[in-house]
Amino acid sequence: MTKNKRLYNELRKFVYLKKVLEFDNKFKTRKIIMKKTTLSVITVLIAIGLPRPLVAQSDQDRHAHGNGEVHHDHNESKQADTSAGKVKLVTGQGDFVFSWDQELTAAFPKDAIEFEPRMHGGFNEDPETGIVYTGIPGYGLCSISPDLSKWKTIGTDERLKDNIHGIVFFIHKGEKFLAVAQQEKRVLVLTLDGKIVSEILKPTGNEFKFKEANKFYTFEDSNFGVTDVTYLDGIIFVAHGYSKGDFILTIVEKDDAWSWGDLAWGGKGDKPGQFQTAHGVYTHEGYILVANRAAGQVVKFTKEGVYVDIFDDIPEGSLVCNLSYKSEHYFMNALEAIGNQKSAPIYVHTSKHLKSTIVPGDLEIPNLTNIHQVWPHIITASDGSKQLYLLVHGWNKGKYAVLNLDM
Repeated sequence: MTKNKRLYNELRKFVYLKKVLEFDNKFKTRKIIMKKTTLSVITVLIAIGLPRPLVAQSDQDRHAHGNGEVHHDHNESKQADTSAGKVKLVTGQGDFVFSWDQELTAAFPKDAIEFEPRMHGGFNEDPETGIVYTGIPGYGLCSISPDLSKWKTIGTDERLKDNIHGIVFFIHKGEKFLAVAQQEKRVLVLTLDGKIVSEILKPTGNEFKFKEANKFYTFEDSNFGVTDVTYLDGIIFVAHGYSKGDFILTIVEKDDAWSWGDLAWGGKGDKPGQFQTAHGVYTHEGYILVANRAAGQVVKFTKEGVYVDIFDDIPEGSLVCNLSYKSEHYFMNALEAIGNQKSAPIYVHTSKHLKSTIVPGDLEIPNLTNIHQVWPHIITASDGSKQLYLLVHGWNKGKYAVLNLDM
């Protein structure tokens, strides 16, 4: 018998046994035979010159989608790095596929690691300098260098060690400031070196030209559930979503002091302009955008609080926490995984269409399950080239992570 004929018969034997095993699930020794036969056939394939990685990749795909569902290009979870002989984990689709940057993730300050599990906040950035700002409960307010390699704490006031649930950088009357939302405690306005300019506490119930908000704050059992802050045209907009009083409130400056303004809107409900946990607030192109978490929406308002519309094409079941904008796209995250996802997803969006779903859990990042905020950041190299990164602020188990756009 010639060599080619022997190989041909071996392949026929494999096909036959495979069919038997697929249809006779009562065959007790099927696993043992299948393993031996598969090994034999792989040997044959190598002998006739077919590349083994094709077989390995096929098996890998079956393992990832063992329920038999069609993949629909939902996630590019692995990519062969043939030059290094390893498998590189990636996640996302189209122009927005990301991998885990372990080196920049490890730049997280060593003396803050004990506080990392308590992380429950987000990021914001000075667009002029590229410096990123965030908070770590128990550790303090931090700045991150434009290349994401160096962290330092800002200010000495003990209030800055309370949880900074939301943060915004802004320029007001030519000066740079930060505002932070510390749920159940306060909103602070401060300089970039950590000097507190104003502390804004829970409203008393006579501040707003919005009866529902005033009525809520007159109750003794009302809480101060501030979750996020943003700034537009001289006004700080405050999301008050951890509460039965689900509002957007405003803070204004007079004589260098900040206090409650009279504009407020929203309220708990499912009507246009109402909220089911107004969790994140962000400004873009002169509009106020609210992450309406429990409703799975991003809601667009004028700066006067007039409802405009909602974003389309957000996957059902997404508890949208926050959003931001960079590279002509919005970046937003759900709080928790949907279906069989390995972690909460990150969405790249145009406001009309979903462009990529990024699942950091596919990258095998330890302890990253729920996501509280994601922030897009661009690093410009010495040669002028630009690289997009995503800063991820985990929740539940904490966790800081950096993803980089896979070029």
